[in-house]
Amino acid sequence: MKKLSSLVVGILLCFILPFPAIAQEHRSGMEERQLWVDALTRIVDPVLTNLSRNTLRENMPVEMVEGASLRNREAVTHLEAFGRVMTGIAPWLELGTDDTKEGQLRKKYIDLSIKALKNGVDPSSPDYLNFTKDKQPLVDAAFLAHGLLRAPRQLWGNLDELTKERLVHELKSTRTIRPHENNWLLFSAMVEAALLKFTGQCDMESIVYAISKHKQWYKGDGTYGDGEHFHNDYYNSFVIQPMLLDVLAVLKEKGLNKDAFYDTELIRFIRYAEQQERLISPEGTFPPIGRSLAYRFGAFQVLSQTALMKQLPAYIVPAQVRSALTTVIERQISQEGTFDNDGWLQLGFCGHQPEIAETYISTGSLYLCSAVFLPLGLPATDEFWTGDYTEWTAAKAWSGKKIRIDGALKK
Repeated sequence: MKKLSSLVVGILLCFILPFPAIAQEHRSGMEERQLWVDALTRIVDPVLTNLSRNTLRENMPVEMVEGASLRNREAVTHLEAFGRVMTGIAPWLELGTDDTKEGQLRKKYIDLSIKALKNGVDPSSPDYLNFTKDKQPLVDAAFLAHGLLRAPRQLWGNLDELTKERLVHELKSTRTIRPHENNWLLFSAMVEAALLKFTGQCDMESIVYAISKHKQWYKGDGTYGDGEHFHNDYYNSFVIQPMLLDVLAVLKEKGLNKDAFYDTELIRFIRYAEQQERLISPEGTFPPIGRSLAYRFGAFQVLSQTALMKQLPAYIVPAQVRSALTTVIERQISQEGTFDNDGWLQLGFCGHQPEIAETYISTGSLYLCSAVFLPLGLPATDEFWTGDYTEWTAAKAWSGKKIRIDGALKK
């Protein structure tokens, strides 16, 4: 009887007490890659399809926060959308075409991008983009230039000679815009770096000045000030470090990196990526701090680029970055209100929250979120995609597992 009672109690406890930890089923890396491709193409398709058809101005909404100038944003929002789409989609396009389903999808978007570029710099086109009116076009000419640098074969290499000439003319025309003494210096430098890469000529003074000032503005532990002062926001990832590193990369390629600052910046870049990996909560959230929160998961451009470059710290497994970023992407893109009924992004951080947008933000601005997708430039056979689901630092920390102690970069 005693043995029977013990057996009954044991059976009941199996149902009352929590089961021992059972491995949760997770998607494979290939399934997550498909999720990324689906998310990226969902975001960029309205922009590229409409610009390729010369209907971007006609069909793209211009949403902005109350108090912003409609006239000013309407003049600049279309180049914003296109330039920012290009900076994010470029590495994926650079893989080129093949016979796979994804390879054929890339072909579609390479073709759309080339048609969009052609229309955007054609003065007779209804969608001829504004590169000179107001100051904002300098910003988005730089994002477009960054996209060209990230896909030199599939973007620049597929343009006809007339479109190349027109594009160079438009990039040069932004020289009339004087940048602010902050991260804007890198916009001028990025435009000039692209001109140096593709034409062999540039205004080197703009590049040298931007680099010199950012050397002065370094605050330590992998972080730069946005100008002289430190800002606790995501601009080191939105703009500063991706553009600084890639401008330096062009100089290095051309044999002009005489003080080896590229190597120093790469160390700082990796440190910043290391910090970004720790910001992602187990639930795929991250702190809504600083300005330009409407760029959503574009805040993780540095972490994404570090993965693309295969420069992650040795203790950070590529699959854990994929797993973490997938959770963030899903969290934000699935929120009701992220897209309008026609598929355009709407103002917000997680859903439709127009009140969080600054007056300089409109619909086109939002497409910087595409910068999170840079690792799609890694082939499907790369360990970033083939590795099993792996918990990231915060996921391990908040489940009581061992994590590596964090330490500041001392240079």
